[in-house]
Amino acid sequence: MNAKRIMKLLTQLEQMSLDSFLVTDPVNIFYLSGFTGDAGVLLITNDEQYLLTDSRFEQQAQEELTGWRIVITRDYIGEVCRLAERLKLTVLGFEDSLVYRQYDYLDENAVCDIVPITNVIEKLRSVKEPDEIKIIKEATALAGKCYRNFLQVVRPGCSEVELANWIDIYMKQNGASERSFPTIVASGERTAWPHAVASSQRIAPNDLVTLDFGYYYQGYTSDVTRTFALGQQPAEIRRIYETVLQAQQKTIAAIRPGISGDELDKIGRSFIEDAGFGAFFNHGMGHGIGLSIHELPNIGHGFSNELLAGEVITIEPGIYVPDTGGVRIEDDILVTKNGYEILTDFEHSYREIEG
Repeated sequence: MNAKRIMKLLTQLEQMSLDSFLVTDPVNIFYLSGFTGDAGVLLITNDEQYLLTDSRFEQQAQEELTGWRIVITRDYIGEVCRLAERLKLTVLGFEDSLVYRQYDYLDENAVCDIVPITNVIEKLRSVKEPDEIKIIKEATALAGKCYRNFLQVVRPGCSEVELANWIDIYMKQNGASERSFPTIVASGERTAWPHAVASSQRIAPNDLVTLDFGYYYQGYTSDVTRTFALGQQPAEIRRIYETVLQAQQKTIAAIRPGISGDELDKIGRSFIEDAGFGAFFNHGMGHGIGLSIHELPNIGHGFSNELLAGEVITIEPGIYVPDTGGVRIEDDILVTKNGYEILTDFEHSYREIEG
């Protein structure tokens, strides 16, 4: 059991006048307990911590968990209600992502008050511990090795999906467990689609190519985007690229504890707007990464949350011009006590690769 994480959570619960908490999100279950099974819930109280799972995971839970009471049942929410009564719980918090069917049962059967809570564990997760940072650095280093090798493989005639599959094989052969989102390989005018899925389209000479990939390594993910060209591009594409690159560099340079996600967004977005491309930047400036590909903190318009040392975020401005092409550059950044550290500091400059 990660006692430090549990104590932080209990401190939060006390401040919210809760004497117990129901955890149903699988990522949060893993974060607090280390349990990797795909079925079960946690009940956290001031005195005891319970994992409720079924008999398929009994031996696994005994192997993975220390200091937890393991309850074997198929009726997770029903057993939570019975425990709440036996333990004389008064106010049970629960994650507001709880599915309605489970909420309805809890509401009808729990003898204690129940209170929906938003992001209490996610806020704890956002600040990474030293061991977590070490793993994320290893994950981002692997992404860098993959990209450098990818540049030696990509050529006209390859299909987008073939290249996405090459990345999948390379990453898994070198220590990654699985991708954290469908790998984006987009070419030509499809680079103007921010979330283009790799297709059967074959890359043509002089195509622009955008690559966006993230993979889990020992449970933590990287998230990197690079754009390059196979052959010479018109001056407009080079101008778009330099605009995106400078917008990203200016945004990254401002990263420090205390700055808000909204302030960071304004820095890069204003630069893109001043360059005349504001209408073609249609997503947020970034997001947190860690055990999930999108987690706190939020980096974008309207997010007032201030960054904290230990958070890992992406900065990913983009410009997407229909019938012309798109450019996005994304890096993973560690917020440090005095500023930042770029974890994916590789191959940013504009590249025109000879086909």
